[in-house]
Amino acid sequence: RFRHPPFFYPFTPFPLIRSMKVAVDFGGGLELLFGDEKKITVELTEAELAAPGGRTLKGLIKVLKDRFVQERPELFVAGDSVRPGILVLVNDSDWELLGQLEYELEEDDKVTFISTLHGG
Repeated sequence: RFRHPPFFYPFTPFPLIRSMKVAVDFGGGLELLFGDEKKITVELTEAELAAPGGRTLKGLIKVLKDRFVQERPELFVAGDSVRPGILVLVNDSDWELLGQLEYELEEDDKVTFISTLHGG
């Protein structure tokens, strides 16, 4: 006779994650918008991860705008994405190769934002 193991969990599309840490680097002057911090660790909360798109780069950009940008958010975001002229790398790969805003983040990913817009 078949018996379930004592701790049976139904299938969920995502593992049960309470939070997720992502390393974020800024360059090309973007660090000025984030209190002169070139590197930060973002801990995405359970609520942020559960929100629609919360596990994606789109969700991370929203969290950065809402929780970390200290001045002039319009220089970092345009709509739901980063402004044109900002390069985005995920684990040193161009986000255009990974699905851009829809890339699904994983624990300990490193996301780099570099502004290519410089004064002269």
